[in-house]
Amino acid sequence: MEAPNTQNASPSVAECSVKEPNVETRKVPPGGMLYGDYLQVDRLLSCQNPLSTLSTPVHDEHLFIITHQAYELWFKQIIFELDSVRYLLNTKEVGEAKMLTITSRLSRIVLILRLLVDQVTILETMTPLDFMDFRSYLSPASGFQSVQFRLIENKLGVRNEHRVNYGKNHYLKIFEDPKVIDAIMQSENEPSLCDLVQRWLERTPGLEENGFNFWNKYKKVATMILNRIKEDAEEDPDPNKRETLIEDWRKKKETFESLFDTNKHILNTYLLIRGQRRFTHKAFQGAMMISCYRDEPLFNQPYHLLKLLMDIDSLITKWRYNHVQMVQRMIGSQQLGTGGSSGYQYLRSTLSDRYKVFVDLFNLSTFLVPRNCIPPLTPAMKRRLSVMEELILSHAGMLSGDEEDKDDTSLINL
Repeated sequence: MEAPNTQNASPSVAECSVKEPNVETRKVPPGGMLYGDYLQVDRLLSCQNPLSTLSTPVHDEHLFIITHQAYELWFKQIIFELDSVRYLLNTKEVGEAKMLTITSRLSRIVLILRLLVDQVTILETMTPLDFMDFRSYLSPASGFQSVQFRLIENKLGVRNEHRVNYGKNHYLKIFEDPKVIDAIMQSENEPSLCDLVQRWLERTPGLEENGFNFWNKYKKVATMILNRIKEDAEEDPDPNKRETLIEDWRKKKETFESLFDTNKHILNTYLLIRGQRRFTHKAFQGAMMISCYRDEPLFNQPYHLLKLLMDIDSLITKWRYNHVQMVQRMIGSQQLGTGGSSGYQYLRSTLSDRYKVFVDLFNLSTFLVPRNCIPPLTPAMKRRLSVMEELILSHAGMLSGDEEDKDDTSLINL
């Protein structure tokens, strides 16, 4: 099934492809390899050369190098897993077997990120004075120059318009190697994980207007709940409390209307600029449906996938926060960073939702309705979401829907 065109997707996305990640091959000598040869330990351990040894050796510079090299190794593994997941998702159909592989590899990314968050505490065993003993050797080096971290951001789906400029310059300006610049630009033009997840969500079964039409049922339910909230507010005997409740209802109603109206959802400039709304309208509907019916067999894995995406966003934000705290601890709030950035001030600006790729999934909770108000599945829809042979051959059950459901008018009992 072809994914429909979306209004807020990059024009180049449809033209680009995601290639299966390459694995470097080596020749195996007769008799096999020893541990050190297989892991190339000699090459790996020859990469720690503290510059302070050229004059007065600083003990903690070795820790600083080891920690950041470990980060880069784990970044490489994250990229390897991300590329494989994007490759599996970049198809017209994603079967159950692929879905299991995708969630397993995303789970691995989550575990790696948890490790990286904890790794900051090892660096914090170094005092600010210890760091100052070798900081001069770092200039103009900066963690911002980590090519792999920029690739991770782009492959996940961080968009240029949501980035905070680095020293008034576009983030690419910091790099000089043409090959590096080409690799980063390629990562910008390829479909990101966010793009591919949206295409996948747009094919969620039950969204078809001529079938179960979940969104129409959901709108009816939400409208009935909003009307009940208004009625309760207007009946409150306390004038001051009544006005407060009515104002709360107005805000809630405005929020829901921005979701129900396709044009308002896409063209809400304020939310788009702040990076608080990324998904296409159809993709958000799919995520909402999966969240509402996550207990149905066919939605178990998709719901797990959505949770993993939120975990990835949360852990990267947590890692940024720990990094910000460490920088403030080491150099304070006013000094410039080693690469000439505003240091702590710049890093703190990256903690906003602008850098959350899957912020729409976090915002789902804003629009959830009570469990007893969720529109009941029709028998036909119930069968589609059960584990059946024909569904296993589809995109996690994402069929086009050739069996129409009769509209169930008894949505909820308020």
